[in-house]
Amino acid sequence: MARYQGWFALVLALAIASGMFLVRTPLELGLDLRGGSQLTVEVKPAGEITRVGSEEMEAVKAVLERRVNGLGVAESTLQTVGESQLVLQLPGEQDPTAAARVLGDTALLEFRAQKPDTSGTFRGLRQLRDQAEAIIKLREEQLRRGETPEALNLDQLREAQETFGLKGAVGSEEDQLRALIAKVDAELLTVLEPASLTGKQLVTAGRQPLQNNPNSWEVTLNFDAEGAEAFADLTKSIAGTDRLLAIVLDDQLISAATVGPQFKSAGISGGAATISGNFSAETARELEVKLRGGSLPLPVEVIEVRTIGPTLGAENIRRSLVAALSGLALVAVFMVVAYRLPGAVAVMALSLYALFNLAVYALIPVTLTLPGIAGFILSIGMAVDANVLIFERIKDELRRGNTLIRSIDTGFSEAFSSIVDGHLTTLISCAALFFLGTGLVKGFAATLGIGVLLSLFTALTCTRTLLRFLMGYSGLRRPTNFLPMRQLPTSNA
Repeated sequence: MARYQGWFALVLALAIASGMFLVRTPLELGLDLRGGSQLTVEVKPAGEITRVGSEEMEAVKAVLERRVNGLGVAESTLQTVGESQLVLQLPGEQDPTAAARVLGDTALLEFRAQKPDTSGTFRGLRQLRDQAEAIIKLREEQLRRGETPEALNLDQLREAQETFGLKGAVGSEEDQLRALIAKVDAELLTVLEPASLTGKQLVTAGRQPLQNNPNSWEVTLNFDAEGAEAFADLTKSIAGTDRLLAIVLDDQLISAATVGPQFKSAGISGGAATISGNFSAETARELEVKLRGGSLPLPVEVIEVRTIGPTLGAENIRRSLVAALSGLALVAVFMVVAYRLPGAVAVMALSLYALFNLAVYALIPVTLTLPGIAGFILSIGMAVDANVLIFERIKDELRRGNTLIRSIDTGFSEAFSSIVDGHLTTLISCAALFFLGTGLVKGFAATLGIGVLLSLFTALTCTRTLLRFLMGYSGLRRPTNFLPMRQLPTSNA
């Protein structure tokens, strides 16, 4: 009896610890329960690669994972779907526009020197681009405030379009301005020399606010030894001249700066550089994430953006709880009616089982989704099945005329091998689903596998401990609490 009292104390301590842990550590909920955003990205073949294979998908996925991690969204998942698509889930994120921009850009960083004798052309193109961008930004801000955007100077717009061969361009005024910006970007590249330094030599990137203007940010870069040498040579070649050092990202000029004459002898050494372009905190962060994640080996396209509101997530949680609690209640009624006192003990063990499961989910942690909850509910059936096997063996022993205590011990011993075999085969299936499956299938396999392991513990330890502990009370130590009187042998009755 003392041995089972010790086991009872251990089970009680585990239950209290699990409850306290769950209070301090909330469960992580997936997209379908918490709400958030889901982006579907398609990888496109390019250059010599005519077909996107598994190696190309893994390379693209590695870059995108680094970018997603840089966004700082908790519990995000990136999964391969089909041959050329990736699905990104961002639980709790209701505005996926920033993520879409970060994921869709190639992030090819280039440092290029301005060609000699092109200062006037370069300056005029930059002014035109800045003006067009300022107009677009102003009109977007006016629309956000509910105001009517100011009318454009159409004569100037048509003059600029004619200069770049865009006369007769169709679309809204914003579309025409963006087409003009794209054309100006292409013209700007023609007055720049080929890239002397790229993002391949980039070690890390960061961001910081400007000292003289906390509302404006800059992006800091650090190169490896090869990149540091190339950067020093590049800055040395244009130091003290009217040529600018241009920083180009995905064929778009994002910054240009002069290099002072003090660097004419050795260039800018140390392998560090700064990109300043009147960045806001958000745009600086996006640029930092893209640069730290690296350049995409193949272009990608965001083909679908789906948002699940928190209301729908809350409704899914409510329905899942109703289903789980209803299932537990029905199982409890069946066990008590069919097995009497052992059935009531099984209900207590199942309650502990559910508590231990949730504690393990929070500890690992496991991100709960609807398929994951389905796996948890299915594991409850496994736990019940183990108890049914044990109690049926106990009833068989009582019908043979064995004593109550001996019947309980024999029942657990004889059911042990059957329970282990059944749980082991289920675990093998869970392992196959987890390692070979993807996405939601993995969540289902994880919760089911954890449930199966805990089912072994609760059935063979908790149920036995609780049952033997109760048998220490003479009022409960009656065969009729296990079987109807008519099924008992005369000697036991």
